[in-house]
Amino acid sequence: MKARLLYRDQDFDARSPLPWQAEALTKDLELTTLFNAMAQGDEFVLAVVPKVVLAGFEKDLKTIRYRQDILQDCLNHPATVRELYALAVEATEAAKKQYLGFLDRYPDSVLRYSIEHMGTLVGLIKKLSEFTKLHADKFSSAEWAAFFMRLKQELSDEYIAGVGYHLKQLKFRGGISLSAELGSGNKGMRYVLHQPPPYREETWWMLLLLWLKDLLPGRELFFKQKTPDYSFSIDSRDESGARALRELQNQGIGLAANALAQSAAHVRSFFSALRTELAFYVGCMNLHEQLAGKGAPVCLPSPVAIDERRLSFRGLYDVCLALTMDQRVVGNDADAERKELVMITGANQGGKSTLLRSIGLAQLMMQCGMFVPADSFCSSICDALFTHYKREEDTGMQSGKLDEELNRMSDIVDHGTPYSMVLLNESFAATNEREGSEIASQIISALLDSRIKVICVTHLYELARGFHDGNRKNVLFLRAERQAGGTRTFKLIEGEPLQTSFGADLYKSVFGVGIDH
Repeated sequence: MKARLLYRDQDFDARSPLPWQAEALTKDLELTTLFNAMAQGDEFVLAVVPKVVLAGFEKDLKTIRYRQDILQDCLNHPATVRELYALAVEATEAAKKQYLGFLDRYPDSVLRYSIEHMGTLVGLIKKLSEFTKLHADKFSSAEWAAFFMRLKQELSDEYIAGVGYHLKQLKFRGGISLSAELGSGNKGMRYVLHQPPPYREETWWMLLLLWLKDLLPGRELFFKQKTPDYSFSIDSRDESGARALRELQNQGIGLAANALAQSAAHVRSFFSALRTELAFYVGCMNLHEQLAGKGAPVCLPSPVAIDERRLSFRGLYDVCLALTMDQRVVGNDADAERKELVMITGANQGGKSTLLRSIGLAQLMMQCGMFVPADSFCSSICDALFTHYKREEDTGMQSGKLDEELNRMSDIVDHGTPYSMVLLNESFAATNEREGSEIASQIISALLDSRIKVICVTHLYELARGFHDGNRKNVLFLRAERQAGGTRTFKLIEGEPLQTSFGADLYKSVFGVGIDH
């Protein structure tokens, strides 16, 4: 059995390592806020979600759309999906409690624990089968239909009844029937386990019949004489004999014990995969409910091929900011179709970094199959996402801030590929305007020449003006809007870079007077 709720033709590997830039992405995009909101206290969901968002960063359009279809059905039927998730949790937790029995590798112990474990799993399989019969018709997507069809085919009533029958047989309540050949030194070899002898519980009428057998005249006409049996018994104090008999028994049931243990492991792994893959969608539903409660819009984005170089959005906002604020956050619009570079400038505290983070979060969420925080969002998929944000001074650094920035950029260049996306936030501000602008200009130009998309927030006027005056057709300039008097709207509009960041506005807001007062 296969879950296949994250990939069409394979299970999700939750053991895959996070990408090397995961720590920087988590810090710069404030992903911890997003992950905690998705988990809502469920530690398992909290462990799975970063794996899907970061390690499962998808580059295949079909897989992204596959997950979107599944997610839409989840959002349409959240209570039903949560019920299925609870069933998967119940199965995996039960398996975890019983797993210690498999540490004993003697076949008879393995068989005993496997029977107990499989018996528990059969009960849960019955629940899953009943769930499928009740709810399969509610889901409209082809992906969920295929999932339920697999369950119907593999968890039929005949299959469940067959498993129950074999578990009864494997208890060997009528004894174990073995055959063997004699090998060198009359040692047993080629042990074969046979169909167990029939077992009848001793009911009162069977005991009465056995009693009458010895009393009735002419009893030999009614009770045929059986072929004589030859047997022996072991004294209860004969420990060596008992040990030898156990070893003989283990020789015969070893294959059956291993087969049953593997079957139990297969069913256990199915429920484990189902829980893991559903945990991602449960996280999405948790996030959706919180945003809906705040009146914050979301949409299923439109991912396009990697070489189309598209980026446009309406009402895009920072989902992490929305989760931590009581009022609705401001959304932004932009059309960066066929643009390789988006240069964001303008007034301090005007929403530049927030927009940059919004784009990064939306790209991540889109490429793992999630909805995004916007009225609409369309973007080309990318090979990888990198962030290069300014860092606070670290007293333990071996070198200066500029060296540290250059080293981080070197790592990005080493790992970047054509069609990656890089988010730059006040990069190379650790030196003066002229040097910082020159360094940033050369690096950005090299990234663009390598077909890497760049979204850049900067207060370096020479840097922004240089790209503006170069009349590049593949550059979009956005500027933080500032109203007369210094009020920030937190809207980003198309506009050429200005020579000032209006720091005097901040001075006045803090000290209550103009800077020239």
